[in-house]
Amino acid sequence: MIRSASRLAATTVALFMLASPVFAQAQPTPSHLALAREVAIGSGMTRSFDAMTEPLLGQLQQMNVTRPEVKQDLDQVVAMLRPEIEQQKEKMVEAASKAFASRLTEAELKEIAAFYKSPAGVKYVQTQPVILDEIVRELATWTQNVAEYVMIRARAEMGKRGHQLN
Repeated sequence: MIRSASRLAATTVALFMLASPVFAQAQPTPSHLALAREVAIGSGMTRSFDAMTEPLLGQLQQMNVTRPEVKQDLDQVVAMLRPEIEQQKEKMVEAASKAFASRLTEAELKEIAAFYKSPAGVKYVQTQPVILDEIVRELATWTQNVAEYVMIRARAEMGKRGHQLN
């Protein structure tokens, strides 16, 4: 009975020790979250939140083109909504911070944050949107070419087997 209890206690302690990194990840410390936030912002990732919200406000302001009599009121409403939109964006920054904190250690986040503060990191963040645009354009062409290549090859191979694909 004593052996069973000690085995149970040892097993419980072992399971707790194995699970503790999971608990640590689920509840990051304030400093861990602060570093994760720094990385989320420093990486330029949070710019995408602006890229999503600004067009919404712009569309709202475009409504005054069809109804000029509401321009002044609409401009005031947009100005009033801006702080609320900022609060909504803050929720996304927090979500991004939690995602980083759940997957990266504080030490890793410190290194990443240091990179984004370095001259190379700053330049990377500044050039990233242009580079991504370039990659997206190339990806469209590449996708089309690969799709055509796959069809040509598939037709040829199926033809060798006595089948014709349209």
